[in-house]
Amino acid sequence: MKELFLQTPALWLAAIVLGMSLIGFALMGADKYKAHHNDWRIPERTLMLIALLGGSPGVWLGMRVFHHKTLHHLFSRGVPAIFAAEAAIAVYFGLIR
Repeated sequence: MKELFLQTPALWLAAIVLGMSLIGFALMGADKYKAHHNDWRIPERTLMLIALLGGSPGVWLGMRVFHHKTLHHLFSRGVPAIFAAEAAIAVYFGLIR
């Protein structure tokens, strides 16, 4: 199994996307919680950086599940655009078949 993982870039990509998506989802939930409790917030720049680094599916899912940042154009338009760009790059390089 280790050899297959090391030889297959698509598995690396999937692992990175899964990990960053989990982080993005958790951060969206934490930021929503903090917003309700008037606590220190997670900067939007951090949330967008997580989306850019492969976590766009998790950030998008967090937006939908927690109903958070859905009215911000940066997120409602930006996160799906990032996801589409990342998917197009993956298809271009042949990582998704």
